[in-house]
Amino acid sequence: MSRIREINSERILEASCIEFAEKGYAATKIIDIAKKADLPKPNIYYYFQSKENLYRCVLESIIEPLLEASAPFDQYDDPAVALEEYIRTKIRISKEHPHASKVFASEIMYGAPHLTKDISDKLMQQTAQMTARINQWISEEKMEPIDAQHLLFMIWASTQTYADFDWQIGKVTGKKKLDNQDYQTAAALITRLVLKGCGLNSA
Repeated sequence: MSRIREINSERILEASCIEFAEKGYAATKIIDIAKKADLPKPNIYYYFQSKENLYRCVLESIIEPLLEASAPFDQYDDPAVALEEYIRTKIRISKEHPHASKVFASEIMYGAPHLTKDISDKLMQQTAQMTARINQWISEEKMEPIDAQHLLFMIWASTQTYADFDWQIGKVTGKKKLDNQDYQTAAALITRLVLKGCGLNSA
């Protein structure tokens, strides 16, 4: 029975990611999520209680990998290695969680009204730690002096665009869906530009 619950929850969460990404929170209806998940509407409430709770679960599904993405900053002393691993992880998140990434981006654009304080605090703490680590590398003369916060902003924008602006990318490339090589090319190019801008050589 627990396995059935797990499968149904995953189906509902996946359907919700798509619906919230395409329509936004206000316009999304539980009945549409139920139809996309191919489950009765009461099942949605049984597993997730409310639309707001379901939306928060969608947000949390992308928050966890985003928080884990900064691990290279702690694992490596070489900024070139850490930045390259971070960029590749961020590109992989865009590839594997495109709809949840869109939901997160939309949430941020509207002032994060549904983001709980504990999650917001974790994200701010993560950013502060990454910024401090970059500034440490700069003080140790391991990389060129740059603005650490704006470096992170640039990396976020360039990596998350592959999820958040997939329609535009699809139109430009003429592809309905990017393949693995496209994501590898994106990661390699972003890494090259970031490392050169920081006065670093690829590891």
